[in-house]
Amino acid sequence: MNHPEQYRGRQVVVLGLAKSGVQVAKTLHHYGAIVTVNDRKTREESPEASELEALGISVVCGGHPEGLISPSVELVVKNPGIPYSAPPVVQALELGIDVVTEVEVAYHLSQAPIIGITGSNGKTTTTTWIGKMLDAAGLHPIVAGNIGTPLCEAAEQAAEEDWLVAELSSFQLKGTEDFKPKVGVLLNVAETHLDYHGSMEDYVASKTKLFANQTADDIAVVNWDDPVCRELVPHLKARLIPFSMTEELRTEGVFVTPSYIAGVEDELERTVVYRDMDGHISPIIAVEEIGLPGRFNVEDALAAIAASIAAGAESELLAEPLRAFKGVEHRLEFVEVKHGVTYYNNSKATNGKATIMALGALNKPIVLIAGGLDRGSDYMDLLPSFEKNVKAVVALGQTKEKIAKVAQLAGLTDIVIVDNVDSAASTLRKAISQAAELANPGDIVLLSPACASWDMFSSYEERGRIFKEAVHTL
Repeated sequence: MNHPEQYRGRQVVVLGLAKSGVQVAKTLHHYGAIVTVNDRKTREESPEASELEALGISVVCGGHPEGLISPSVELVVKNPGIPYSAPPVVQALELGIDVVTEVEVAYHLSQAPIIGITGSNGKTTTTTWIGKMLDAAGLHPIVAGNIGTPLCEAAEQAAEEDWLVAELSSFQLKGTEDFKPKVGVLLNVAETHLDYHGSMEDYVASKTKLFANQTADDIAVVNWDDPVCRELVPHLKARLIPFSMTEELRTEGVFVTPSYIAGVEDELERTVVYRDMDGHISPIIAVEEIGLPGRFNVEDALAAIAASIAAGAESELLAEPLRAFKGVEHRLEFVEVKHGVTYYNNSKATNGKATIMALGALNKPIVLIAGGLDRGSDYMDLLPSFEKNVKAVVALGQTKEKIAKVAQLAGLTDIVIVDNVDSAASTLRKAISQAAELANPGDIVLLSPACASWDMFSSYEERGRIFKEAVHTL
């Protein structure tokens, strides 16, 4: 959209000194805003503060002081993870001040069109694939957002001939107003993050803000097989390009032919195809050639193909990136084979659906390591997968008793509950040792927690790194 002049002279409060907060503060300051950054952390815990102050940006650490939010403030940009119940956010909303996330600012700065990717699961894999496909097609992608590079930083770099490929969370999208991607991709919707959103309705509404401002000149890529996604279709104003694993799409879209049949796992001779607006079908790639195993990865591939074609990529250029990409760290990531046992790190599985997808992707006996932050779920959605795909469960974290109960109901007899030891890392190492003892040559040990990490670790990345280190030193 590229309207940086709208920030000149405006008083802006940035809440949160995380990576995106630091970048958005720098960006707004660069474009003439009067910026104050606030964080609850103490000054000693905020090394970024000195860097911002050296630029002339005011930084307030150690809490939210009275007067931080006043009628003279014209915009609040908050870290996506800060809840709307936080006092400065509540005060801003009561005063009628716009409260947005970095995504909104980046939209107003970017000269490049944006592809926005969201969904409960598969965002990073799909975003990465789109970047690789657009690169292969010579379309100059800049991959950013929830995947690594702050969106504001990428937006400043982007030129008109580029594509800004942005992984977006529900937290980020909830704080948008004018944001309008040229291509919006909704992968799936599962019950998650309800501790933040308060209800499934708010979570879905936040996800679907991706499409709120789109017009007939834009494109919506939607999972035709997901009932929540499909319910949105009548309300979309953009051109629709659906993707499906189970149906042959009669209008424009990407699908697998012959279609997947429920309960049939044989992927041989299945082909991903694109049907254009004139009804012409172009084969893209055989399913068995896709570089990542599992049905859910095929689904992500379909979404990435649809988005890339929407951006102008030629369909014949997409197969090689699909073959070559072997995965993202912490997403069903192969770690090592030890004593005939294969270890996979799927620490990014922070909800039950993600774990179910991982279990369905692996076709050997599985010893599952699961458990983590308790967000109130009973995890009964895991029961069918436990019955079908799992030989043993090692449970840890706040939800260990709940996970163990589901394993027991599934008829499993090898169930280990790991009590906390001197540190989170030591507890996870203990769980890995227990899993190794339960596994036989030819089995898989899978870390796929079905839970967020914050009861024990600072992030799913830390949890995954410790898992990999422990496996390598078994």
